[in-house]
Amino acid sequence: MLYFALFIGVVLIVITNKLTHAFKLSSTLGLLGQISASLVILIFGHLEVSHIILGKHFELGYLAVPFTLILLVGFTNVINIEEVQCPSILLLPFVSFVFFSIAAFFIGHSFVLITGICSSLTLMFILLYSYFTGKVFVGRTLTTSIGFIIAVLSISLIETSIVTIYIPLFTLALPFTLYYLIQDKITKVQSITVSFLTAILFGLLMYIVPFNTIWYFIVGLTSILVITQFSRKYRFI
Repeated sequence: MLYFALFIGVVLIVITNKLTHAFKLSSTLGLLGQISASLVILIFGHLEVSHIILGKHFELGYLAVPFTLILLVGFTNVINIEEVQCPSILLLPFVSFVFFSIAAFFIGHSFVLITGICSSLTLMFILLYSYFTGKVFVGRTLTTSIGFIIAVLSISLIETSIVTIYIPLFTLALPFTLYYLIQDKITKVQSITVSFLTAILFGLLMYIVPFNTIWYFIVGLTSILVITQFSRKYRFI
């Protein structure tokens, strides 16, 4: 049922984004589409963060639904873009999907493993098609859909291990923010390459650095990302 809910959620996001672009409507419609898609995941996919394990077991109770909704919408916009971008930017979510699949393999989470592999193969196909034809342009509809899938995979793993929140933050949010910081200083190809290598590096650190130490990275990164949201140039939420 979760697979079907994910499909319906992506369709809702695509439709609302297309309507917003076609009729030049307020971006509020796109946000409503994301909220609707998230509610589909909550209601029909039966996916929510009901507890968190931070040394101790914390039950969220009535906060489970709003907390899950905020995470879903927040992660959906982690790769939000204002203008059409070079398809190479898809290398960043590709890295995220690969590391989601690796984490799911070790944890034993079949939904995240299958979805992660299928998503990474789809992005690889788009990248190859773009390379040989030059006809693919990455816009908000595609990146928001990718962000929504990443959001669902993140929520699916968080209850198993809260440390997996490291994956979307360090392999996508941080490299994407870095890309915006350096794109005006060097060429786009170079900035994407640097961001791509940064995503791989931080993804590998998850399997090298002790989990307790990773928490310092998570807290520090979250603080930096919150500060960047005050500037429209680096905003992704």
